[in-house]
Amino acid sequence: MAEAFVGTWNLKESKNFDDYMKALGVGFATRQVGSMTKPTTIISLEGDVITLKTVSTFKTTEINFKLGEEFDETTADDRKVKSLVTVDGGKMVHVQKWDGKETTLVREVDGNSLTLTLTLGDVVCTRHYTKGE
Repeated sequence: MAEAFVGTWNLKESKNFDDYMKALGVGFATRQVGSMTKPTTIISLEGDVITLKTVSTFKTTEINFKLGEEFDETTADDRKVKSLVTVDGGKMVHVQKWDGKETTLVREVDGNSLTLTLTLGDVVCTRHYTKGE
């Protein structure tokens, strides 16, 4: 199930990311840097453990998890969240919960393209990636 997501994914296009960061409560200066950064996401699988590493000039984050098992995550903007990742119908669904809030990150692969849809309340952001070498 998760094998389709394995690979190196380079950000090509982003829509509404500043509004999404604003909804998260990210400060102005960090939003400016975040909006200009073009991260690479590396997804790997070893046994039943998935590693999702996001690399940019701004910050590198890495999480390791098993599908369907809740885990603690510190996000790129330093939120401490409870996360749960599942794969359903070809979509990798990542739910983060903190302080009574919830955001959903949905990844979908279509050939050499990955679309990440970020949702927080009524704010929706889409980020399009292409598969690297």
